[in-house]
Amino acid sequence: MKLRLLPVAALALLLGGCQSGKKETYEKHVQFPAEATLEEKVDMASRLVPTAEQLEWQQMELTAFLHFGINTFTGHEWGSGQEDPALFNPEKLDAEQWVKVLKDSGFKMAILTAKHHDGFCLWPTKTTEHSVKSATWKDGQGDVVRELKEACDKYGLRFGVYLSPWDRNASCYGSDKYNDFFIEQLTELLTQYGDVYEVWFDGACGEGPNGKRQEYDWERILSTIRELQPKAVTAIMGDDVRWVGNESGLGRPTEWSATVLAPSSYERAERVNSGLKIDAMAKDLGSRELLANANELFWYPSEVDVSIRPGWFYHKEQDNQVKSVEHLVDIYFQSVGYNSVLLLNIPPDRDGLINQSDAARLYEFSNYIKNHLSTNLVNNATVHHVVDAGESVEFNLEENNTFNTLMVKEDISQGQRIEEFTIEAEINGEWKELAKGTTVGYKRLIRLDNELTATNLRLTINSTRAEAHIIELGAYNCPPAESATAMRIVNEFDNTNWTILSPKGEENEVIIDGDISTDWEGDLNDDIIVDLGRATEFKGFIYTPSHLSDDHIFKYNFAISADGKEWNELKSNEEFSNIRNNPVTQAIYFEKEVTARFVKLTPLESSKFTKTYAIAELGLLKK
Repeated sequence: MKLRLLPVAALALLLGGCQSGKKETYEKHVQFPAEATLEEKVDMASRLVPTAEQLEWQQMELTAFLHFGINTFTGHEWGSGQEDPALFNPEKLDAEQWVKVLKDSGFKMAILTAKHHDGFCLWPTKTTEHSVKSATWKDGQGDVVRELKEACDKYGLRFGVYLSPWDRNASCYGSDKYNDFFIEQLTELLTQYGDVYEVWFDGACGEGPNGKRQEYDWERILSTIRELQPKAVTAIMGDDVRWVGNESGLGRPTEWSATVLAPSSYERAERVNSGLKIDAMAKDLGSRELLANANELFWYPSEVDVSIRPGWFYHKEQDNQVKSVEHLVDIYFQSVGYNSVLLLNIPPDRDGLINQSDAARLYEFSNYIKNHLSTNLVNNATVHHVVDAGESVEFNLEENNTFNTLMVKEDISQGQRIEEFTIEAEINGEWKELAKGTTVGYKRLIRLDNELTATNLRLTINSTRAEAHIIELGAYNCPPAESATAMRIVNEFDNTNWTILSPKGEENEVIIDGDISTDWEGDLNDDIIVDLGRATEFKGFIYTPSHLSDDHIFKYNFAISADGKEWNELKSNEEFSNIRNNPVTQAIYFEKEVTARFVKLTPLESSKFTKTYAIAELGLLKK
């Protein structure tokens, strides 16, 4: 056997700081020596740990997003930046009501959209007049950020802010001056309101391939946060918390917090991630196969963001489309139960309140979690066990109790180590395999197909990166959750006598058949013209994107006609906001009711910037 000596750099990294016999740990990031073997990388990966702030963030489990702003009053998801600030007038705004609803529902932090892409600021910033200073609300003397922060402090909820890097109102956007403008806004938020615990940025930038683009100074942005709010984690475009990769509430069954994915805000991110052939949506972000080719590893845990409604901002027509308890529980199992934090959006309404439809559903969801995931049927469930690969730990169950849900937790302050595990139950004196899994991390929840009664459970660690630290095994009985919720509305009219005049083609009637499981694929600028059969009075239209394609209509024109020849254009070069990331039914209202026999929707640009588009349904809204 050939003797192999470790390079000096690798030896120092592996043995440094171990005067007491304990190997060194690496907080948040570790760089692998150039000559490190896979075994050496795996050993170092096992000793990568979160910062104190990342650990506290993970332990919150449930955090809330509050999308609120000028879009709440215009009905848009993405504003244009040209809205009249006077429209903002939440006459009954009560931030304490928001916080009490969230606190009572088990949430630990509220993150407010202090500024969305439209540039409208919810605090009286010195940087722009496009803010609450120019609103009707409180005669321009209001400050939503302050009211929410004071309510959070009063009721013991942590506070975070979303500040959109993209600003469709700022005239300096797309220039070097904008970075100064943005830092000034960020500094106001981080110095005028006390402690901030999460700062959330998405990567939105410009209008598309031919739009105005901004080169954000992420290094300066993140260093400003670290200086002014050292307790805050930075999310998505930050380097403490990463986006799970979708807005549907779906985490990965194999979810590594110790990941090779470089944060997008780092200059080297594109080179590193493309070299490893991964992105935020990749199924594998931390396996041994990836470690073999990686040069570094990050503690970069997953956050799952999803809205309780189809949209992110409040829309009255979605009051009966709040997600069911069953849906929210499914999301919980696939977020918190998949080693992630759930960031659930609950948008305040036009009155400035958490709508009762949302509040009632939150309470139902919270009661389900409290009632069914708080009583652990395992005796001595929280005894700390140190387990190596191939070793097992047995746990005794309370007598005469049935269960259908299992939980495993690692002590992530020691790192994330488990790669594969098996859980068995002793039933009538025989051991039966119940489940297999891969990563555990902070928490792993597993649903079983049937209820079982057993005397003991056995957890076997099949593969681990070092000795695994098990801090809890759980068994629970979780009955089916309430599944009732309102049906998605795709058309408010009887369309029996409607006819598709364009596009031409077989089965073009799928555009108005009321069935969202079918779709039509067409070419851009190929008008969708519908003959309604008679003059009809309506208030707006409904576009339902295809779930069979991700090539949705993004920009469009909409026109009406009495005779199918002379057209009156009501919407010109408008957009279905956020349709690429959140392809849900969108209701577009007009300023007033109109009467027409013919309607025309002209697709101008697709969400994938191709020459085609897809549509599931086109419908109309009653007055």
